[in-house]
Amino acid sequence: MMKIKLLLFITIIYKAHGENKCAAREIPNESVVCVCNSTYCDDFVREPPKRNAYVAYTSSKSGLRFVKTEGHWGKQEEKCSTSLTLDPTIKYQRVEGFGGAVTDAASINWKSMPEELQKHLIRSYFSKYGLEYNMMRVPIGGTDFSTHPYAYNELPENDTLLTNYTLTIEDRKYKIPMIKAAMQEATSPIHLVATTWSPPLWMKTVDTYGGYSQLKKKYYQTYADYHLKFLQHYNKYGIPIWGMTTTNEPINGMFSFAKFNSMGWTVKNMGHWIVDNLGPTIRNSTFKDLKIITGDDQRITVPYWFNIMLRETPNALDYIDGIGVHYYTDQFVPAVIFETVTKTYPNKFIIGTEACEGSFPWQKEKVILGSWKRAQRYIDDIIQDLSYNLIGWIDWNLCLDMRGGPNWANNFVDSPIIVNAKSQEFYKQPMFYAMGHFSKFIPRGSVRIEVEKSFTIFSHLNYVAFLTPRDTIVVVVHNKGKKQTISVKCGSMEARVDLEEEAVTTLELPYENNEFDFGK
Repeated sequence: MMKIKLLLFITIIYKAHGENKCAAREIPNESVVCVCNSTYCDDFVREPPKRNAYVAYTSSKSGLRFVKTEGHWGKQEEKCSTSLTLDPTIKYQRVEGFGGAVTDAASINWKSMPEELQKHLIRSYFSKYGLEYNMMRVPIGGTDFSTHPYAYNELPENDTLLTNYTLTIEDRKYKIPMIKAAMQEATSPIHLVATTWSPPLWMKTVDTYGGYSQLKKKYYQTYADYHLKFLQHYNKYGIPIWGMTTTNEPINGMFSFAKFNSMGWTVKNMGHWIVDNLGPTIRNSTFKDLKIITGDDQRITVPYWFNIMLRETPNALDYIDGIGVHYYTDQFVPAVIFETVTKTYPNKFIIGTEACEGSFPWQKEKVILGSWKRAQRYIDDIIQDLSYNLIGWIDWNLCLDMRGGPNWANNFVDSPIIVNAKSQEFYKQPMFYAMGHFSKFIPRGSVRIEVEKSFTIFSHLNYVAFLTPRDTIVVVVHNKGKKQTISVKCGSMEARVDLEEEAVTTLELPYENNEFDFGK
C-alpha cells in the first residue's frame, strides 16, 4: 500500500511539471530500465531552445534518461581544448525518419497488456511525449517473429490469379490495430515500409519456408501481383504504404543461412523481376509513387544488390528508388562500402531497415535488461550510418516478451521495450532512449551538415549534426569516456557543454542564418 501511495505521489508531482520521470529499476551489473504500468509511465517533452540558449538532453550508463540542461549560446571567454565546429553551409542528405517494426510478435505482446498500458507504449514511441517515431516496417505475411510460418494465398496451390488472397488474423487483430493506434498518436505522417519474407510454398523451388529456395520463374508476375494486393488490402484499412522492399535478406535463401522464412535471389534474376514484373506492376497502378527498395540485406551485400545488379540489368535503375540495409554485419564491415552507391548513384537513397541486439548464436542471453553496451552499439551505428548519408534507421520489433519472442523458429532477440505480461508492466531498455536521442530531435526534412573536430584521440567522442525544419541545429554526441566539457561552435556563436561519463547527449541550438558570421 505504501508503494502505491508513493507512486501516486510521484505521479502528481511530475504531472504538475508536465513530465513523468523514469521509474528506474536497477539491474545488477547493468544500467537501469524504466518501468511502465497501467498507472504510470515516463514521458518527456522537447523544449525549443531560446534565442541565446541551448537545450541539452542526456542519457547515461549511470541511469540518466533524457535529463534536460540549458546553457548559454553566444560568445565565450574561456578556451576549450575539445571542440566541434558546425558549418550549415555544407549540406548532405535529407532525413526521412526513424522507427521500428510492427511484427506479429510485437503486436501480440502489445495486445497482451491492459488497454491503458497499450496506450502508454504507443505514446512512448509515437507521441509528442515520446520518441516521435515517424517510420514503421510491416511484414507482408509471416516472419520468424510469428507464432507459425505462413503466407497469404497458401491455397489453392498454383493460383496465379491469387483468388484467395486475404489478410490473416495476425493482420486484422494485431498488426493493423497497432499501426492505426500509432498513426493516431504520431506527430507527423508515418511512412511504412512493407517486406515479404517468403511467398506461399507453391511459388518456391523448394517446398519449405526456410533454408535454400528461389522463386519459380513461372510465378514472377504472380509474385509482383502478390505485393500489389498487399498494398490494396492495407489501403482499404486506411493504411498507406510508403515503401516496399524486394524481399527480406535474399542472401539467406541462397546459402541456407536461416531456418526461418526466407527466399533467395541471384542479382540477375532479381534485376529481371524488377524490370519485367514488379516495377511495371507498381508504376502502372494507383500506387505508382511507392518507393521500391532493393537489397534489404546486410551492409556487405550493398554492392551486390545494387551495383552488380545494375550492371546485369541497367533498366532496373528506372524503377529502384533506394537500397535497404540491415545492421548485423556492421561491426565487421566498414561503412565506406556505402559510397559504392552514393558516389555512383547520388539520386538513390540508402536506409537502414532492420536492427536488433542478441541475434548471434554465441549471444546466449537474448534479452539483457538494462544493457548499456547494447544501447552504445545502437548509438554508434546510427551515427556512423547517418554520417555516410543514410536517410533513416528502422529498428526491428517494437516490443518483445521476456524471452525475446514469440518466435516460431526460436530465433529470440532483444528489443527496446520488453513486455512482462505476467506482471502487467513493460520495461524501456537503454536502447529505447538511444533511439530517442535521434528520432525525437531530428524530424523528417532535417539535413545533415558538416562538423569539423578539434580534440585528441582520447576524447572518445562520436557525433553527427543536422539543420532541422524547426530552425534549429541538432548535434548528437556519444561520449564513451570520462566526463568532459566540449565546445560546440557555429560561426561566431559557441556553447560549452558538459558531457557525462558514458553518455549520449543531444544538443539543440537556435539557428537564424543572418546571426552567424562565417567570415565571408
